[in-house]
Amino acid sequence: MDGRYVFQVRVRLEPATNAVFLEPSTAETSVTLFREAPEPGTEGWLFFRDTLWRGEIGDEAHARRLAEEWLDEPVESVSFRELQVDGTYFASLKDAIADDLAAFKADDVDEVLSKYLGSSIRVLETDE
Repeated sequence: MDGRYVFQVRVRLEPATNAVFLEPSTAETSVTLFREAPEPGTEGWLFFRDTLWRGEIGDEAHARRLAEEWLDEPVESVSFRELQVDGTYFASLKDAIADDLAAFKADDVDEVLSKYLGSSIRVLETDE
């Protein structure tokens, strides 16, 4: 079972000494950050509910702080790209959501997935 969140992150370069100056101080390229998605039903699995809304980051300042913690670098911006999962993870995610629809204030699993992830879920083919 495999799941991961994918973010696009723009980092800010900061010199280690005052004798160095950067122009510009923001990297022109973005990096793709892959963060493991906890197994559904385990601690942290509700990250999508607590952080995303319709496939977008709900609170960008909070997301920047999270990305800075993950990268240990200053972050200018962060955007959510997708939740990549294999079929087993996706089935487990839907089961865990179905077990507690009231927590999501939704009538069914599809509503929850749409409400928090929009169309930003990609089920990957596996060799299993």
